[in-house]
Amino acid sequence: MVREQTFEKLYSLKLHGLAQALEAQLKNPDTSSLGFEERIAMLVDAQWLWRENRATATRLRQARLKLAASIEDINYRHPRQLDRSLVSSLANCDWIRQRHNITITGPSGIGKTYLCCALMENACRQGFTAYYAPASKFFRQLAVAWADGSFDRLLGKLARTDVLAVDDWGLVPLTDLERRHFLEVLDDRSESRSTILTSQFPVTTWHELIGNPTLADAIVERILANSHRIELQGETLRPVKTPSGQEVDR
Repeated sequence: MVREQTFEKLYSLKLHGLAQALEAQLKNPDTSSLGFEERIAMLVDAQWLWRENRATATRLRQARLKLAASIEDINYRHPRQLDRSLVSSLANCDWIRQRHNITITGPSGIGKTYLCCALMENACRQGFTAYYAPASKFFRQLAVAWADGSFDRLLGKLARTDVLAVDDWGLVPLTDLERRHFLEVLDDRSESRSTILTSQFPVTTWHELIGNPTLADAIVERILANSHRIELQGETLRPVKTPSGQEVDR
């Protein structure tokens, strides 16, 4: 009865990790040979790990990543000029601590989205908040927020996010309102948060994609300031179908 009450109190206090570890200890006769301090330390470690895992899962869910990607599974075999040493240096997330940005450019199917999601997944696991959005969805969210009066609230949320990724931007010309909204987002994040942009178009053409020369200067300057550039080239990584319908990896 006392044991049941103890577990009820632990779960009511949301000490789920500790409760689960205690239950495991009670079922394992080998733990009886351990000292009191050792068993307490094991219980505290279990609770700490449970909370860390729960926080990580929450950050990953809120990031809304398109792909279940990871740094460890990045493909370096495909000849696309991906610098392994650069990716390895980015894996420690110092670029986020230093408020640096990342641009990833290359043709369709070269793995830009996967690389972007892998960097963000790694950031979430190291304790940073993140948010991923395809460019079309991102600008649509800004437009809806502008229309319904929640624009400032959305800007504040984005400004507090450690890593913001806008994927595959530049496919559709920006409207004047989209240019101004984009500049506001980047202005709030400049030198205070990190941003990842991916595009099929090289950085040298971004002024033309944006359109307005004055706004283009301001937007590109904020993107490229303290930016790590990943420029991919080569054939698509996506499987292609043979005339018989069989998929072949390229």
